[in-house]
Amino acid sequence: MKSLFATGLLMVLGTSVMAQDVTAGAREFERQCTACHVVQTPGGDTLAGRNARTGPNLYGIAGAPVAGRDDFRYSDSLSAAGETGQVWTQEAFVAYAQDPNAWLRAQLNDRRSRGRMAYQVREAQTAVDIHAYLLSLVE
Repeated sequence: MKSLFATGLLMVLGTSVMAQDVTAGAREFERQCTACHVVQTPGGDTLAGRNARTGPNLYGIAGAPVAGRDDFRYSDSLSAAGETGQVWTQEAFVAYAQDPNAWLRAQLNDRRSRGRMAYQVREAQTAVDIHAYLLSLVE
């Protein structure tokens, strides 16, 4: 019975109770994200990635406004989500990383909303770990 309760509690609370593994996040960022993203400081130091520019620089994304970088052209839907005041919380990041279009559609209540990110992180835990890794780079 306790196990059933714990499972239900995890489903209700979502990713907020998942353990974070920064080392796994670094490995998964390198494996899944660097083809499109870089993590580069405002001073130009590259902390992760290979200077890819398909997607935006992810430096400081944790807690930042959605579509908040002035040096990147976001999709209309992601820009609209940013205009609602949405920020990249762990929950938002994980949901977006797992299914960008579904997240945008839910945020904007518009079934036609689409982003440019086609890649999807398969496991919620992996997205949590990537988020933790990105957060660790600016602390």
